[in-house]
Amino acid sequence: MAAEKSRILVVGGTGCLGRHVVAASARLGHPTLALVRDTAPSDPAKAALLKSFQDAGVTLLKGDLDDHGSLVSAVRLADVVISTVGVRQIPDQTKLVAAIEEAGNAYIDRPAGRCIVFPVRLSDHLFAVYVHAQRFLPSEFGLDADRSEAVEPTRSMLTATKAAIRRAVEAAGVPYTYVLAGYFFCYGLPGVGQVLAQAPPVDKAVVLGDGDARVVFVDEADIAAYTVLAAGDPRAENKTLHIRPPANTLSHNELLALWEGKTGRTLERVHVP
Repeated sequence: MAAEKSRILVVGGTGCLGRHVVAASARLGHPTLALVRDTAPSDPAKAALLKSFQDAGVTLLKGDLDDHGSLVSAVRLADVVISTVGVRQIPDQTKLVAAIEEAGNAYIDRPAGRCIVFPVRLSDHLFAVYVHAQRFLPSEFGLDADRSEAVEPTRSMLTATKAAIRRAVEAAGVPYTYVLAGYFFCYGLPGVGQVLAQAPPVDKAVVLGDGDARVVFVDEADIAAYTVLAAGDPRAENKTLHIRPPANTLSHNELLALWEGKTGRTLERVHVP
């Protein structure tokens, strides 16, 4: 008999990466829940996205990071919580950690879930109390927060904040998996590696440093698939998963050379020390 798939709750499921994680979770057979602020949004694009979730068998739960009760209720339905919230909400993940801690109560009717058993003595009777231990995958996916030497403002916006969330997760004793994937396709490729550019360069390209440092570019669907696979793999508990496809590991100069080969144009390099 096949093992029961873990129930996965995705927080931030309508974002650039989150929508792929929701889809991958459902496709890989996990009972999937998505926490959303509005289950019937007026925005047509978002409404269509939520309908695609429901068509795939995903359960929509109305909730918000600022609504502690809704977080606890949602977390209690899951074995694994995956956060894909955006940059501005990364500090708010401490609220998710608090909800996971509070949700760890008496899940005796879920034998397939991972449980920690504590003997508790009440008067002269000894009881076994089962505390459901959710795995938490915080919103990481980019640089390694504990090893990055990022400069400002990236240090304050991303790496220092993500590192603080890691310490909160570890201090709470919540089982975790950190997933790191380098550059997302949707961020790194539209501007051919130029930071914040929304379109490819036409005649010149801004290159940081000498342009020879190699980084990883990963498709969001692939990040999502590996994230969900790690979430259900006991070997990944309290570990860091690095997604590094060798063929997708390129320097900025190499990436620009590929674009030049495709367009037939030679770009002027403007180097920023």
